[in-house]
Amino acid sequence: MSVKPTQNQALVSRILTFSCVDGPGNRLVVFLQGCNFDCITCHNPHTINHCTHCGDCVKSCPSDALSIHTQKNDQQRVIWHADKCTHCDRCIDVCPDKSNPKIVRYSVDEMLALIRKHHFFLNGITISGGEATLQLPFILSLFKAIKSDPELAHLTCFIDSNGSLSRTGWERVSPYLDGAMIDLKAWQSDTHLWLVGRDKHRVIDTIDYLATQNKLHEVRLLHIPGKSDLDTEVDAVGDYLKTLPEGVKIRLNAFQHHGVIGEALTWEKCSESEMNRFHELLFSKINRPMQLPTVYT
Repeated sequence: MSVKPTQNQALVSRILTFSCVDGPGNRLVVFLQGCNFDCITCHNPHTINHCTHCGDCVKSCPSDALSIHTQKNDQQRVIWHADKCTHCDRCIDVCPDKSNPKIVRYSVDEMLALIRKHHFFLNGITISGGEATLQLPFILSLFKAIKSDPELAHLTCFIDSNGSLSRTGWERVSPYLDGAMIDLKAWQSDTHLWLVGRDKHRVIDTIDYLATQNKLHEVRLLHIPGKSDLDTEVDAVGDYLKTLPEGVKIRLNAFQHHGVIGEALTWEKCSESEMNRFHELLFSKINRPMQLPTVYT
């Protein structure tokens, strides 16, 4: 059975009905499944791939919330029983494919119903991931519906993205988009390719385009001591950031081990003192406010 989303359905990994860290104000955040980056430092690697229904997670579930169902074509499928699930995430820990058997399909109408339930307490909606823009047709349908609904039209529509969407894609969603948060993980294309599996040219093009459209809310820089090159290339990074409109927020993120798997667990975490050093170095180049982490784990 295909895992591809449709224009009116999305594959959803998680929904937060209230968040104050995923865009301005209080927001409902939808995390979509699937990503076209394979970041070594990913804090949510279970959102990268789609379930292959191998069944490895079924025996590991302590609450019998997963089972194997054989379809008429003799293909097996892992079924998640939400009513039994305790969300211990053991299934995610044992998954060999960076996936999650607890994915739920939402139609646009179902998502609108959820948003409508909470809209009195919300400033907006943020679609995140994985990589949100891999399910652009759903986002377009949802944002169009929100903007045309008198009860929901006050909500701002944001996308949290790795910046890999083509300019044509951003042009399609721009009329219904209020803002986007984009990650800039490295400066040199070779370093970017090593860290995430793709070079940076789409990311830079995304940032440039959104800035010209006044749709760029935030650029986030991930500092990985001794691994990323944002500090060693600080002159070039600073010169680039200075070209962005003053209203664009710059957020500095500190690499930590939470959720990370594989070789990055052996890398040095970014301490508060190291982040302060990087901040001072970059501030000397751009002389503009930057958001620092509030928690180091």
